[in-house]
Amino acid sequence: MRQRGFIYGGDYNPEQWLDTPEILKKDIEYMKAAHINEVTLGVFSWSVLEPQEGVYHFEWLKQLIDNLWKNGISVMLSTPSAARPKWLSDAYPEVLRVNEDRTKNLFGGRHNHCYTSPIYREAIYKIDRKLSEEFGNHPAILNWHISNELGGECHCPLCQAAFKKWLKEKYQTIDALNKAWNTTFWSHTYLSFDQVESPSTKGEKMLHGLNLDWERFVTDQTADFVSWEKKAIEDGGSKLPVTINMMYDFRGLNYHKFKDIIDIASWDNYPTWHKEAEEKTALDVAFQHDFIRSLLKKPFLLMESSPTATNWQSVSKLRRPGILSVSSLQAIAHGADSVQYFQIRQSRGASEKFHGAVIDHYGGMDTRVFKEVTAVGSELIKLSEIAGSETKARVAILHDCESRWAMEDSQGPRNKGLHYEDTLKKVYHGLRRLGLNVDILDMEEELDGYDLVFAPMLYLFRSQIETKIRNYVAEGGTFVMTYWSGIVNETDLCHLGGTPHDLMDVFGLRSTELDALYDKDENSGKSTGVFFSEDKTYTCKYFCDLIKTSTAKPLLTYESDFYKGLPAMTVNTYEKGTAYYICADFEGCFYDDLCEKLAKEKNLIHIPFAIPEGISVNTRENDTKVFLFIQNFREEAFVVTMHGTKWKLLMGAETGIVSQYETAVYWMEK
Repeated sequence: MRQRGFIYGGDYNPEQWLDTPEILKKDIEYMKAAHINEVTLGVFSWSVLEPQEGVYHFEWLKQLIDNLWKNGISVMLSTPSAARPKWLSDAYPEVLRVNEDRTKNLFGGRHNHCYTSPIYREAIYKIDRKLSEEFGNHPAILNWHISNELGGECHCPLCQAAFKKWLKEKYQTIDALNKAWNTTFWSHTYLSFDQVESPSTKGEKMLHGLNLDWERFVTDQTADFVSWEKKAIEDGGSKLPVTINMMYDFRGLNYHKFKDIIDIASWDNYPTWHKEAEEKTALDVAFQHDFIRSLLKKPFLLMESSPTATNWQSVSKLRRPGILSVSSLQAIAHGADSVQYFQIRQSRGASEKFHGAVIDHYGGMDTRVFKEVTAVGSELIKLSEIAGSETKARVAILHDCESRWAMEDSQGPRNKGLHYEDTLKKVYHGLRRLGLNVDILDMEEELDGYDLVFAPMLYLFRSQIETKIRNYVAEGGTFVMTYWSGIVNETDLCHLGGTPHDLMDVFGLRSTELDALYDKDENSGKSTGVFFSEDKTYTCKYFCDLIKTSTAKPLLTYESDFYKGLPAMTVNTYEKGTAYYICADFEGCFYDDLCEKLAKEKNLIHIPFAIPEGISVNTRENDTKVFLFIQNFREEAFVVTMHGTKWKLLMGAETGIVSQYETAVYWMEK
């Protein structure tokens, strides 16, 4: 992108204010006062850009972009596909989505359209290409923002036909599909691809291979639609980067499938601050930042965040003073090159009229929110040399979307409360409390280059992950796997011959049974004194894996139930590396201790002070410098001691005191 320093701005909807040009003029003055240097335009502008089929009105947009550019404000230009105009739905009803119960939607809402429809694709191609021809080489345009928060699925006849074609290309023969899905169960064998339908609560929902492949198809069809829009932009002559704004922990799409289409990863961050302990919310957000950054392993964009309350959460709570700064800079600390808001000016009516904004209905610069937005803009200017720098991680967590789809659809061993996310976050917390940068990977990626890799509940194996893990450990890596891993193949068929599939020799064990505990029950693992100190005991709940060891050594043993004395955690040496297996869902302090021991063994801890709970530490680096972010999400102040180190203060108090919601930034020559 052509922007120097950090991008600061957000969604702006001037089409809602075309009849009040004095407001549009005032908005630019406000933006400049708040150090805003970017706006995102056109996200929901289709009905204004093309009020009738084939009739395009771009004059207002050109005038606005020209005026913004004259005032030093750049633009991310969006394609308008997220919400199509009424005339399109009325003239071509096929563009409307059909639900899983096979009922067609009425016009309304957003993303209420069929990605497969040739008519819809042609309509969006035409306007995307014209926008590219008109604005694709304008000096104000930084990049293209394709659609908005993509999601949802369509079960119309067009999508059914596309799904059947997708399946035929994947399986080639109907016999291969039947075998992959185990369709002889309940006598549901298909005689041809024409008989296959998408999953529905009114029809087939118990073939887990069908459900899983439908999820994959929806992702592929959505990705293909993004590629279609990208092609329209390129055919219009623009070669600028493209992005899509992803969503928090979104399970409807496998975002890894978009990384070869987009040039920049971005996401929309709307945490419920003040609902729980701030450090817990901060950790949750941090994980998502790292997930988005890891998609392309380069700086990402914080495309949307709220400068104050939202309007759609169950309770639209105000952000307390200081939370805007620490939340915004948290994105920067984790590798973002932007802080962007939804929205710049608050709408007067309809769904988002009470969603927070930089400029509210009052319309002045003397509000608390506007002053805080301005302060964040000043902070970003101070930190501008960090823009473009990288986040380097030596530690990774495998978090695979397709495995999660299958696991949550598996019907056993716990149909309520898998606690997968909790397990992920316990591992992540154990690493982050040491100041370690963490990459979040899926099974399609390589493991080379990491000193330490965790795989919590990797239920489904695909993309030859068995071979990758085996080679990684053999070459000297340290791999940590938990219970409920390597259970099924990529079509959700259970592996035969023992689990974890094809890795029993690497881990030196075989899983024999998995006990699912009631919520009221618990067990514990007691140290054998080989790894943890002899007095260590850790509580576990929800799952207890019963294993039979071959070459693995027990590090913890169960203390109760009929499997008392059996291993609860093991270690095995395999060629040059080490493989750990965690048998139970242990409490958080277990992961804290485990991560610290492993990180010390690998010499990964380089932060010059102990990191207490509620303090977050991140690093970014460029060719010459390393930048250290220290953020306080707890009530008590934290005193940073850098005496005798090479670290120099870039932003923060000279005393080293970091108060609640404050950020300190240090730097060091490489």
